[in-house]
Amino acid sequence: MADETLVKIPSGDVLEDDDASGPPISLPDSGDTGEGGKLNMIVQLVKKCLGVKDIAAMRLSLPASLLEPLPNLEYWHYLDRPDLFAAINDSNDPFDRMLAVVRFTFTKDLKFVHGKVCKPYNSVLGEHFRAHWDVPPVSYTSDPTQPPILRVHTAVPPPTQLPNASETLSVKSNRSGKSYKSTRSGLSMTSKGKISPSTPPTSLGDAGLSNLSLSVPNGANEDNIRIVYVTEQVSHHPPVSAYYASCPSRGTEMAGIDQISAKVSGTALRVAPGSFNKGIYINLTSGPGEGEKYHISHPVANVNGILRGSFYITVGDSTIVTCSGSKGGVSYRAVIEYKEESWLGRAHFLVEGVIHTYDEESTEHEEWTKVKHVPTARVVAVFDGCWRNHIRWRRTAASSSTPSPPSSATPSLSETEYATLVDLSTLFVVPKQVRPLERQLPNESRKLWDAVTTRLVTKEFGEATKAKLAIEQKQRDEAGERKRKGIHFIPQYFEQDISSGIPVLTAAGRKAVAEELRESS
Repeated sequence: MADETLVKIPSGDVLEDDDASGPPISLPDSGDTGEGGKLNMIVQLVKKCLGVKDIAAMRLSLPASLLEPLPNLEYWHYLDRPDLFAAINDSNDPFDRMLAVVRFTFTKDLKFVHGKVCKPYNSVLGEHFRAHWDVPPVSYTSDPTQPPILRVHTAVPPPTQLPNASETLSVKSNRSGKSYKSTRSGLSMTSKGKISPSTPPTSLGDAGLSNLSLSVPNGANEDNIRIVYVTEQVSHHPPVSAYYASCPSRGTEMAGIDQISAKVSGTALRVAPGSFNKGIYINLTSGPGEGEKYHISHPVANVNGILRGSFYITVGDSTIVTCSGSKGGVSYRAVIEYKEESWLGRAHFLVEGVIHTYDEESTEHEEWTKVKHVPTARVVAVFDGCWRNHIRWRRTAASSSTPSPPSSATPSLSETEYATLVDLSTLFVVPKQVRPLERQLPNESRKLWDAVTTRLVTKEFGEATKAKLAIEQKQRDEAGERKRKGIHFIPQYFEQDISSGIPVLTAAGRKAVAEELRESS
């Protein structure tokens, strides 16, 4: 076993794995499993949480009837559109790659656009989850200002709007048009030196099954690319998980730490990143953007409609996307500003943003957290729209004087001409593929929570709560045994030091990634 030491963080505090002191705050099951009963329990919960600084750090025991039959590690990830994650590294133009990262940022949480707000199971210490997606690569029209063509889990447009085969991927579109193997096996960011479908957390919304494209046409499955994902709960109090994703054939990988801070504010639940959560880190390990690193910060969200039992999410603050390590001589940064919602009337979910150049050697850009902060001369593109629907973009006059690689073929849009960046109303969550239960380890999410899930699905809520309490008690017993022996929990798949916000895979983690890449389809 690795050295039994505690994780040190910059503040000098220690990342604990033991249960928080004091008894858990519990919410008794009312026995009423109807919507009225659930709403009554939610109101009771809100009352108990009033004045609590961070609900996410509380020891909170909820009846199983309030939970979605879904493990948290399976639900909470950023690969709702794995095809757009893989497409980040398609273009030879660094501006187009930044545009692709912004597009991915808007689609990474589609579950909150088309699905309901739900509460999955709380992860237990040492729980882990792994999965993969096999998706066809996106294609492009001959007009590089237009968004890529996605081939699965989309609301299919009328046939007259579909591009001809001659209009798709070409040299003119400035895309690489090929698959390239990562020279670092897709593990550089986090390396030192019969399949069951996922339980879908979202519905198909208003598109309807008749308008949804679920499969790849013309038998193109052999062209699919694979994206793999591994995550582990590395701390219980506070709740913290580490994750890693990779698409080696596209030289694209992603990693980060997930932790949230939550508190009741008025009639809403305010959710912000926790202290260990420093954002999403994307690394291009090969291909056109080799060496580029992207950092995506998290905004602040509010869960509204709590007292009415009709939940919906609004987003505030800004997301900052920063590219470093560009070889093109120009460094790009994007500011995505979510507009504050009015207290009166319905929510509009509006967003606006800019892509601008910046000097990697300077720090002045760190103060540019709103669109209005960015000097006009630096702005090369603007975008706006609704983050639940259609978002448009265009280049600005300043972009015509911005140096870019000679191979760039992206035309400048005029001051009044907009193109579609992404239309989220037509996109849906791509289901993940997970190994069957009989091949999973005891602390793998689906296997661990199977007794709870089975009883929730069959509406045996009392038995589900008993199974849930048994899992939670086992965790407390294990924590007590570690404390008695004077040892501390050591993660299996990630290195213990997470202070940088970028988790590092252990040998076991790299092995799990390699195994997931080899899984049969």
